[in-house]
Amino acid sequence: MRITLKLFILCLLLGSCTINKDLLFKTPTDYEYDEIPDSTNAEVVIAPNNLLTFNFFTGNGHILVEQAIGNGILSGGFQNNQNALNQRNQINYLVNEDGTVKLPVLGRVYLDGLTIREAEDKLEGLYSEYYNDPFVILQVQNNRVIVSPGAGGTAQVINLVNANTTLMEALAMAGGVDGRGNSSEIKLLRENKTTGEREVYLIDLSTIDGIEEADMIVQANDIIYVEPLPLIARELVQEIAPIITLITTAALLITLVNAQ
Repeated sequence: MRITLKLFILCLLLGSCTINKDLLFKTPTDYEYDEIPDSTNAEVVIAPNNLLTFNFFTGNGHILVEQAIGNGILSGGFQNNQNALNQRNQINYLVNEDGTVKLPVLGRVYLDGLTIREAEDKLEGLYSEYYNDPFVILQVQNNRVIVSPGAGGTAQVINLVNANTTLMEALAMAGGVDGRGNSSEIKLLRENKTTGEREVYLIDLSTIDGIEEADMIVQANDIIYVEPLPLIARELVQEIAPIITLITTAALLITLVNAQ
């Protein structure tokens, strides 16, 4: 009986070593979180490893309108023909680690840190030396964030289709806060472009007071982590159940052998 009790205690100790090991980004109780920035009107900023869709036209883009008129605006052909024309003229370009993009005629151009509008204006200015009234349209194709909604195995990589995707929209695209998730402890990890380190913001969406933080604009490569609620009792049972079964079987066999 004493041996069985000792084995049971040992199983508890071994099982507790793996309880809630799926929790990430743990912080001590006295951890100082960064101040949440005012990013409700933040714009998309070009960064290394971005994939840019580049559309180029001359004559201030008159061909877009002329092509649409020639195929009939009233018949609904404007949008269809504009999309078709864009697809014929667009090419994808990668932003290199040094922040430059290799473009036709211009060669390597530094675009890192510029908003889409600033980059378009810069390229139109550079191309004006070679073409009349250049018209440039840029889009970032591969901006994405990682969202863990509060349970192991449910994290998703969300593509930022819209330029101004909010925190609430990113959570919604990941299915919302999981049943195990703690909506009062949402950590947003964001790279500081100046220092290269990760800033950590603590966001509470459990009350209506968090609506302003819910509207903050997420940025490419953000990590949104909903802190899971610890499930000590359930995970403890899951960990030790096979061992308890083994011990019970062994004890039963020992009892039967001693009874003979």
